[in-house]
Parts: sequence; C-alpha cells; structure tokens
Amino acid sequence: MAHYLEASWPVAWEAPSKRDRRGGAYRPYLPDPLTGHALTVAPDVAEQAAQAETLVRRLVAHPVGHGVDGLARFLLRSEAIASSRIEGLQASPQQVALAELAAREAGVSHGFTATAALVANNVTALRRAVTDLVAAEAVTLADVIGLHKALLPDERYHGLREVQNWVGGGHWHPLDAEFVPPPPAHVRPLMDDLVTYMNGAQHAPLLQAALVHAQFETIPPFTDGNGRVGRALIHTVLTRRGLTPSAILPISLVLLTRCDAYVAGLTTFRHAGDAGSPEAESGVNDWLRVFFAASITAVEQAERFADELKELHGEWLERHRAFREGEGLRAVPRTGSAVARLLDLLPAVPLVTARTVQSLLDVTHPAARQALEELAGARILFPKQVERNTTGYLAREIFDLLTLTERRLASTRWDTRETPPRRVVPARPQR
Repeated sequence: MAHYLEASWPVAWEAPSKRDRRGGAYRPYLPDPLTGHALTVAPDVAEQAAQAETLVRRLVAHPVGHGVDGLARFLLRSEAIASSRIEGLQASPQQVALAELAAREAGVSHGFTATAALVANNVTALRRAVTDLVAAEAVTLADVIGLHKALLPDERYHGLREVQNWVGGGHWHPLDAEFVPPPPAHVRPLMDDLVTYMNGAQHAPLLQAALVHAQFETIPPFTDGNGRVGRALIHTVLTRRGLTPSAILPISLVLLTRCDAYVAGLTTFRHAGDAGSPEAESGVNDWLRVFFAASITAVEQAERFADELKELHGEWLERHRAFREGEGLRAVPRTGSAVARLLDLLPAVPLVTARTVQSLLDVTHPAARQALEELAGARILFPKQVERNTTGYLAREIFDLLTLTERRLASTRWDTRETPPRRVVPARPQR
C-alpha cells in the first residue's frame, strides 16, 4: 500500500549557510504499483473520459487536405516545444528548426541557442516515443531510458537515478521539500511495474495514459528531464493502443496554460493510503479530471490546427499554380514530382536545404534545388543563409501557425486578444 517512509538526512557541513547545513528526518513517498491496481472511476469522470475518447477518434478521422501524417508531424513539433516550455525552456519554433537542421547536417552550427538544441532533442525523443516504442513488441525499461538519452545526450547521469531527489525546498536537503519521491532503491521495481502496466490493457487508453504519466512523475526515475519523458510516454500509450495512430494529441500545449491545475492534479494523485480507499480514489479521480479536461481542449485545438493547415495548403496550391502559369509551365506539376512531394512535407519539415530535400525525397541535387527555387518563386518558401555556403528555405507560415497557436493557448479563454496571457508568450509574427 502507498505510504510515507521514514528517513534521515545527514548534516551537510560544506553547505554555505546554517539553514542549508542542517540534517534531520524527512519522509519520502512510496506509491502503489500500477499493475493490478484496483480503481473505481467516478461517474462524472467516466463520462468525461468517454467524451474525450470520442473527440480524439474524431480528430484522427479529420479530412486534412494533404494527409493526416502531415498534421501528425506538425502536432508532434508543437507538442515537443510546449512540453519543453513547461520546464522553462524558451525557444522559438524557428530556432528549434535550425537546431534540428544542425543535428541532421554537418557544417550547420549557428543561428540557434543551447536551449533550442535541448528543445530539438525533445522533438527527437517524442518522435521515438511514437515510432520506436510503438513498433516494439513490448516496451522495456531500456526503451524508456533510451528516450532519456535522446532527450539529454550530454547528461552526466544516464539511467535510473541513484540519488534522492525532491520537489521544492532548498538545494542542499529535502527537509523543506513539497514532495519527496521514493528513495533510489525503490525506483527500479516501480519502473519495472510501470512498463509492465504500459504493455497491458487493464484500462482504456486515455485512462492508461493518465495513470502512466502521473505514476512516472511520482517516481521521477531520472536526475533531470522527467517531465518531458513522462509526457512523451502519454503518446506512446495512446499510439500503442491505437487511439492516436496518426495524430499527436497536443496535450502539453494545454497543460502549459493550465500549469497550476496540472501540478495540483499530480499532487492529489500522490495519496497515502490503501489502494481502493476513499482517499486514494478521490486523489486519482481528481487527477483524471484534470487530464481528461486537458485532453478535450487539446482535441479542440488540434482540430483548429487541422483546419488552418488545410486552408494554408489550399493557399499554397493556388500560389504555386499562379506562379507556374506565369512561368509558362503547366498549372499543376506532375504527380509524384519532387516539387509536389516537397509541398506536402513542409508542415513536418518547415526548414530545409537542398541536402535535406535530397535525403527526404531521394532525388538528385539539381532536382532538389529546382523544387526549392520553384516554391521560393511562388513565395511558399523563403531563402535564409544558415551558413556561409548553405542556404535554408523556410515555410514561414508554418512557424507563424505555431507561434499564433501558442499565443492563443496562453490565455485561459484561448485568445490573448480577449484575456491577458497568464505566462510569457512569443510576439506576434511580423512581416
């Protein structure tokens, strides 16, 4: 059963102040395992879950004009950026794209910050969470540790933590902490249980994802990056269970705005009583209300994304047609041509070079260059010097969509023109 442990923290004589040096008793928390967990879902929560699942399935079936995969990749990027912002990592979508480009292509190393590189790593980690971990016959603890390595490749300590961590309070000891997770000796058994639960189907997909995330954040198995890895696992569960086979639920975008409710929900999940007790059930149901409400809003915003992408793609086709007619070419390029295929890929890769296009489309360098110049002539792509001998091409309107959506979601009413934002948001795109 979940309970608090009794532990003692030694005096830290090297600490800079008397308050920091003190030792004493503290109480780390040991949660119940998830596998076989007895759970009674409140009627209103069950109704909320059903509504959320119906909306997610509707999102997956959304008739996006240029394919749901383009929407999925676009949402993956926005979700990774938002998940990083929850941890205080602020970087513009364009800087993140430059950092991703640098990771793909040798010789590109300027124009982005170290923070943008960390956020780009989160895009990679989230992509692995919905590809490699979904394709695996069973998720393993090594797979989860692999996500952490992809997120923080330069982290000094990879693997499960071997130290006590805590939330709130001071840097030197957990005596004033708001929450002290399980001691390191309990981390591996709890994580083994978590991946066992992930591989099963004891609960419905959204409920399973909610419990996996909350349990992961209660354990926090790593010394850093737990929030981002934990939110990535939400999508691993939903995709493995088939609820979101080709679309990413942008739940971090919503949790970023509802951060107070998010933290409060995770706090109530951490009960100290028998599994199935009234206190335990109340805490879990409170967390589920937060998670399902965020899921419903995330679907609504993703559908708006889909509508905006469909509209933008239509505008691109018109611009492209007008440009080709002005150049004396046939109005519509050949199906399967490099330029037609590149146009469909831009929501996923809004910053490309000729080398990128060569690799993505498996075409020659001249064909890649011609496709880029044609879309630049149609004012769909815009050239940008990223290195002395390397020109990048930006789909500016994709970056604008990401920025404007984050501004919209920064308000509790989802529009910063109606309600002042509750957190720092990026400036409106300028032309």
